[in-house]
This record gives sequence, C-alpha cells and structure tokens, in this order.
Amino acid sequence: MRYQGKIAEWRDDQGFGFITPKSGGQRVFVHIKSFSGRQQRPAGNEFVTYELGHDPKGRPQAGNVIFVLKHSTAASRSGKGNITLVFAAAFVAYVAGSSVTGKLQVEVAWFYLAASLAAFSVYAFDKSAATNGRWRTKESTLHLIGLAGGWPGALAAQRLLRHKSSKQSFQIVFWTTVILNCCTLAWFVTASGARRCVP
Repeated sequence: MRYQGKIAEWRDDQGFGFITPKSGGQRVFVHIKSFSGRQQRPAGNEFVTYELGHDPKGRPQAGNVIFVLKHSTAASRSGKGNITLVFAAAFVAYVAGSSVTGKLQVEVAWFYLAASLAAFSVYAFDKSAATNGRWRTKESTLHLIGLAGGWPGALAAQRLLRHKSSKQSFQIVFWTTVILNCCTLAWFVTASGARRCVP
C-alpha cells in the first residue's frame, strides 16, 4: 500500500529527512537511498508517495519514494541547470580566448582547467559519500575550491550530478564565491592591460 505525504524537513548534507503524512500522524523517516531511481534530489516541501516500513527499532520509515508531479519539477530544474551550465561554458570560453589573444597568460587558463577538474572530482566524491553514508567533505572546502577558480567545474558537478544544487544556504555562499572570483579575474585582466600600455 502506498501513502502520500510532504517532505517537511530535508538535511541534504546528511542525506535524510522526514515526511509528514497527508493523513496526519507521526513523521516518517526517509533516506536518500529510498527514492526511486534517484533522478531528482529532494530539497524539501515536495509532495511524494511512499511505501511504509519500519526500522529495526520499530520507527516508521519510507521506502520506494516517488515524487508527485516529478516531470514538471524536474523540467523546471533542468531549465535552470542549462542556463548555469551555459554561463560556466561561456566563462571557460572567455578565459581560453583571452589566453589565446594574449589578454591572459596561458597559465591562467590551465589553472582554471585544473581547478575545475579538481572541483568536479571532489563534488563527485562527496555525493558518493552522502549516498553511501561515508565521511563527507566540508562545505567550506567546496567553497574554497570554487573561490580559487574551480567554480565552473563545481557548477557542472552541481547540475550534472544533482549535488548541492538545491540547498539554498549553500547556493548563496557558492554564488558569492563565483562573483568574488570573477571580480578578481576582471581586476587581473585590467591590471595586466594597464601594464602593457605603460611605455
């Protein structure tokens, strides 16, 4: 028998949360592994259907969880994800083009590439750890990698791996690091151009 409810609380960094049953009663524990197919990562407040079971201590636990109106929600998130991926790709193209035209040193482009690859790898490791209950990477570490220039790779990981893309507090700090990094690069480009103009 399937039940309906709403995800009233979701702890993305720990990979679990609680469902409030539509019919009322005790909240039901739900783990990320319980979502069918795991094509969409919960953020909280989504309506779901689930099978009711119990853990070894007799507490209610959801299984085979499916999102209600999953396709429309996924499409909305997919559209947003596509925009951010285009932004990251445009930034990488700008850095590569600037290094080719001499506005930036080639080493800068290689640094962004290396940092982005490192960021993607760390995000992939952290998602695997969250899914399998292993030791997690600190959010401060993820933000530092992004601030250092790995944010294009971090952004790609967020959208392609669906990791850390729905936690609002994380996203606020993440986009702050993106802005700071872009401002630093803009200053560097301006300063480099000014030095070349000095006779």
